[in-house]
Amino acid sequence: MLNIIIPANNEQAYIGRCLDAVLAQRMPEDAPKVRVVVAANACTDDTVVLARAATPRADARGWTIEVLDLPQGGKAGALNAADRLVTEDDPQGMRIYLDADVVMSPPLLAALWRALDRPDAAYASGRLVVARAQSAVTRAYARIWTRLPFMTEGVPGAGLFAVNAAARARWGEFPAIISDDTYVRLQFAPAERIGVEPGFEWPMVEGFSNLVRVRRRQDAGVAEVARHYPAIMANEGKSVLTRGHLLRLALSDPAGFAVYVSVALAVRMRRDAGRWSRGR
Repeated sequence: MLNIIIPANNEQAYIGRCLDAVLAQRMPEDAPKVRVVVAANACTDDTVVLARAATPRADARGWTIEVLDLPQGGKAGALNAADRLVTEDDPQGMRIYLDADVVMSPPLLAALWRALDRPDAAYASGRLVVARAQSAVTRAYARIWTRLPFMTEGVPGAGLFAVNAAARARWGEFPAIISDDTYVRLQFAPAERIGVEPGFEWPMVEGFSNLVRVRRRQDAGVAEVARHYPAIMANEGKSVLTRGHLLRLALSDPAGFAVYVSVALAVRMRRDAGRWSRGR
């Protein structure tokens, strides 16, 4: 079975479009059944109502949507609750972990299934496409961010990553840390991480101050993983951003580069006292 796990906290603005894209996936006739588990945690909006409203369309495809209405907030807890449910019913099934603000392109699920349909451990993700932002500052930042080696050479898995049963055995419960996607990605050597061509749309925050806040959170998340799980950092395999690469970025897009550098400098100038902030 293909198990899609979607943690969601007050995602009424996004969950409908996310599930619409899931239900629009083009799957071959020999593909396994799809099960979607929406792990709504501490929602005070209509996330649960909207997720449950998609159930009839899933039923029409022979798929299932289950909505967990969890009173406790926190992404790690939501992921673990959904994982426990999946493990009880389908311990050998593949798992796709999907953020509620992500929109999958129609061929993506089939491509992930094919990539993970192997006995050895495999981690996979699609091609990340940053949704067009309203803010010119965010659009400029995204132009540079998407051209960094981490994005162009690796399999980042931000917003969406998938594993087969052998890969899921690499870790136990999700720890209560900032960057769950980094923690999972680094369970695998670069050769075990598979990028498939079909993409997914991922939104970036709007405006300079929000970019600084999220960049600070991302940096703190990576530092937290390195501090608590130093052994897995050997799997990073990320190319060094050279001066030559920076020069090419600056010459090809001066405005975008200026915004990117300004955000990076603002992050270094002041660190948040808190350990977590919302990614959007």
